[in-house]
Amino acid sequence: MMSQRRGIHVDQSELLCKKGCGFYGNRAWQGLCSKCWREVNQREKQRQIQEDWALAERLQREEEEAYASRHQKAQSQPAITPFNKFEERKTKEKSSKVNTVTKFFTPSIKTPPKKDAGPFDAQSTPSPSSSASRQSTLDSDRAAREFIDFLKPVKSGREIFKQCRAFTESMVYKRDMGADELSESVQDFYQNLSERLQNQFKGSSELVEKVMDEVEKYMMTRLYTEVFCPETTDDEKKDLTIQKRIRDLHWVTIAMLCVPVDEEIPEVSDSVVKAITDIIEMDSKQVPKDKLACITRCSKHIFNAIKVSKKEAASADDFLPTLIYIVLKANPPRLQSNIQYITRFCNPSRLMTGEDGYYFTNLCCAVAFIEKLDGQSLNMSSEEFELYMSGQTSPHWPQPTAASSSSGTAALTHVHNSLDLLTGLGERQERVIEKARQLESDLIDWTDEVEQKVQSALESFPIETQNTTANAASATASSSLSAIDSENIENEQLPPPLQPQMFAG
Repeated sequence: MMSQRRGIHVDQSELLCKKGCGFYGNRAWQGLCSKCWREVNQREKQRQIQEDWALAERLQREEEEAYASRHQKAQSQPAITPFNKFEERKTKEKSSKVNTVTKFFTPSIKTPPKKDAGPFDAQSTPSPSSSASRQSTLDSDRAAREFIDFLKPVKSGREIFKQCRAFTESMVYKRDMGADELSESVQDFYQNLSERLQNQFKGSSELVEKVMDEVEKYMMTRLYTEVFCPETTDDEKKDLTIQKRIRDLHWVTIAMLCVPVDEEIPEVSDSVVKAITDIIEMDSKQVPKDKLACITRCSKHIFNAIKVSKKEAASADDFLPTLIYIVLKANPPRLQSNIQYITRFCNPSRLMTGEDGYYFTNLCCAVAFIEKLDGQSLNMSSEEFELYMSGQTSPHWPQPTAASSSSGTAALTHVHNSLDLLTGLGERQERVIEKARQLESDLIDWTDEVEQKVQSALESFPIETQNTTANAASATASSSLSAIDSENIENEQLPPPLQPQMFAG
């Protein structure tokens, strides 16, 4: 609900159950708390059961009337078979049809086979399905051991473990049920066990709460892969939708949401980072209580960031816009699946009261606000909002003023000219690259052509011709060498000429 001031305001009464019971409501439960929602749902189911039984009785009466009519016609005709056999066959036919109608409107309950093992035998757990990861199996075994260690000093701990183990084993046979039916089964078990514990541990509500926390941890760790984002729901589709929505709203600023946070302050910036980390970490947890703890830590970091920025205590009107801003910056994975998982399988008392319930209700309000966010919510026109959503403009871009309209126009013209120049350069680069590729292809073709011609020349002149030519050349060279040697020998046999001084005196 928008207030008169610029920003986001939600009346705290809007966070409470619409029935006026004083507990926190939930958008998934049509604004009701878990207690009121279960009462309304139970009344609706009782009404549906009564209508189904009325329909079954009407069909049975019609079948009996049809049978009586056929029986009267059969009596007026000559009997082909003995009357007693005819009567027996008709009775069986009637019983079969009535039972078929009755079974159609009666829910079948499959009871899993029980194992004759000790109530504290952790090894008696059913083997995981082929789709379960090894890490999930290790987590389940560790949760079982921790649950056993917790229950050892507790009175009736063996019976509590036996009931919880039997229930988790029975849930394996209900994997084809819808998410609402699975949630109702778990919530019924929580309620029945809590009532029995309250009667057993009278005056010790703290012990009952601790036991229920451990029960939730044990059961939901083992059932996590079966009940988180089941295939019978559209949770995954909702996850993708909200994730895309948050990506499209990346342009939303702190000023638009009127968030009283100054990220220039180091302590505030650190709190914002921690809040984002905690809200993202929620997806890595398996137990609803642990997921809620991440939301609570995130919210406390937000309150600290507001307190440091304003130098005063934060109010509820400051908290919700800041939470919306954190969600937009974090874009948490599988956000809708995590919210639905907490809503369906968390201990209902934790969502109805306390800080966990308050912060979770605000997170649901933040997600609902993001889904319906429009220009009016941010005090801008619808046209401006659509321009931001389409990416045609952004509030982070500098906006021209009246004083600098001429210079802004010149700057815009220069930008357009630069863009045109870049576009032309890009086209020229593409042409150069295309021609380079063509040149490379031509060089490859030319190389292949040269190799073919060389090979053809080698085939035209066999190796024998080349050997003959080589031999002839060798013989010519040898004869030339012989002639040179003969000439040298002849020169060596001639005596040297007589010198004139040898005949003097």
